[in-house]
Amino acid sequence: MTRPARPGGQPKRPASPRIKEMLRVDHAGEYAAVAIYDAQSKVFGRSRGTRKIAKQLAEMRDEEQEHLDAFDKLLLENNARPTALIGLWKIASTGLGIGTALMGEKAAHACTEAVESVIEKHYAEQIEETKDTDPDLCATFTKFREDELRHHDHAVEAGAKEAPGYPLLSAVIKAGCRTAIRLSEKI
Repeated sequence: MTRPARPGGQPKRPASPRIKEMLRVDHAGEYAAVAIYDAQSKVFGRSRGTRKIAKQLAEMRDEEQEHLDAFDKLLLENNARPTALIGLWKIASTGLGIGTALMGEKAAHACTEAVESVIEKHYAEQIEETKDTDPDLCATFTKFREDELRHHDHAVEAGAKEAPGYPLLSAVIKAGCRTAIRLSEKI
């Protein structure tokens, strides 16, 4: 029985299980990034004194939304599903965004620095893995990695490493990101 066409069309070629894992985890990561930046920008947007950082975080959220939109499309094109944990990641990411924003600007930047350092390494691995087999996907990963590096560098310049409890805060966030990556690939 032939499946009816889905919005966005059928896959150009059957996606490998590994490509589906990559798309699933990247979709989840971008979804989480949007939630973190959205929560942080809302917290900082409530005070006149922190509107500048609120605006910067909203701009980063908008870039992450572009990434998320691209992965929404890629999931459809490759007949891949999002992670079943997306609801959990929404709650956790929103909580992380609110929590780090309430700790102050440097903690919010520490969150960005920690998340983006894990994500850029993750994208670098995917770039290496797809460079010879899927140049279009590799180009997408490369562009998005560059955006993540820019967010990371901005956070460091803005004082991420001066956040109270930075070593512990960073280590916990990085461990959470790595765990989310592994779980989202499979579930």
